[in-house]
Amino acid sequence: MLRVAVVGSGPSGVYCAQTLVQQDPTVLVDVLDRLPCPYGLVRYGVAPDHEKIKSLQNNLRTVLEHERVRFLGGVQVGADGVPAARLRELYHAVVYCVGAATDRHLGIPGEDLPGSFSATEFVSWYSAHPDAVADGFVLGARSAVVIGVGNVAVDVTRILARGAAELSPTDMPQAALTALTASRVDAIHMVGRRGPSQARFTTKELRELGALPDAEVSVDPDELALDPAYGDPAALPGVQRRNVEVLRGWAAEPPKGLPRRIRLRFFLRPVELLADGGRVGAVRFERTLPDERGGVTGTGRYEDIEAQLVLRSVGYRGVPLEGLPFDPATGTVPHLAGRVMRGGVVAPGEYVAGWIKRGPTGVIGTNRPCAKETVLSLLEDAAVLVRKDVPDEPLVALRAVGAEPVEWAGWRAIERAEAELGASLGRGVVKLPDWESLLMAARGTAS
Repeated sequence: MLRVAVVGSGPSGVYCAQTLVQQDPTVLVDVLDRLPCPYGLVRYGVAPDHEKIKSLQNNLRTVLEHERVRFLGGVQVGADGVPAARLRELYHAVVYCVGAATDRHLGIPGEDLPGSFSATEFVSWYSAHPDAVADGFVLGARSAVVIGVGNVAVDVTRILARGAAELSPTDMPQAALTALTASRVDAIHMVGRRGPSQARFTTKELRELGALPDAEVSVDPDELALDPAYGDPAALPGVQRRNVEVLRGWAAEPPKGLPRRIRLRFFLRPVELLADGGRVGAVRFERTLPDERGGVTGTGRYEDIEAQLVLRSVGYRGVPLEGLPFDPATGTVPHLAGRVMRGGVVAPGEYVAGWIKRGPTGVIGTNRPCAKETVLSLLEDAAVLVRKDVPDEPLVALRAVGAEPVEWAGWRAIERAEAELGASLGRGVVKLPDWESLLMAARGTAS
């Protein structure tokens, strides 16, 4: 009987567990997560107003409730937790699906001024991630600049532009809802250094901005025209072509006079965040122009955009996990078809899947084939792996090294507590926002 630990309960980890139990009728899988709650970025990264995408949790739930799959939340692997070497002794194989846990930086002066945040920090706050720090994101802000033109940038722009009536039905934590309801931000600039045909957002996400009831979207036709593909987008891939068509329509629309304004800007590269009274007051951009290699070049012309809130959305990056090899150039673990490589040699019984394997690329569904490749590699190795002696019950050994796992019953208790909290506030389900309340609920000690 093959016993496998999957570290990480987001889509890539759950898809690994699903493929394992489908392909091997005897395998037992423990899905470990640092957090007491499963689902990874589906719970803590998908915007709360994207209910259809969040409903993917139901599919992930089915896997985690499988009779040969066990969820063990609240288990830290690596530094300050269960050493990777010890985990390897407890299971025939370990699959690491730990994602990309940090943000890329702009590397410009003023980036760390108060009022400047990574988009991930903002998302974690309104998604009730227990590590989030309530830091007055919108307090005192009237104008916001979102740097980046991917789907995360669109998400945070949309959340800033929504009103209380639209946010209240979501599972957003109460403190974030209260703050966003009181927000005085009425101007949001989403800015990209390249052109509309190179933006990374999907058309569905882009169109949602134009459907907001209290916000109007504007684009500068002169900026759009700088893109060589703007005049005739027919040769562009489908998504980019449709994006350009949406932007072309907005450029032709007259102002609507709605209370919030979203302005999409292109060919502007951030060069400095400017201080005002000890915090960010504006972002200085350099005008860029497309070059012949698909990139951009600076023009030496600058523009300052007022902003008391700056959200940087320029990508994610993997971080080293203690006990695993790591390639700092790619932010990934070296591997061969999912098999971890140590010093250029395959490390028996160690595997990776998801962003820590391939980098922060693709959508949720991209994790399926990625997980399948890794699991097939693992199963090819199974005849050798299963010869190793491992404990009949690794849970005993995990507790012996200080882990206090939250099992599935504990997670269901958290779900009940969140439903009760929502009912008490006259809302639907409302997420518990901090470690203390989550663990109290999981252990049945919530007041």
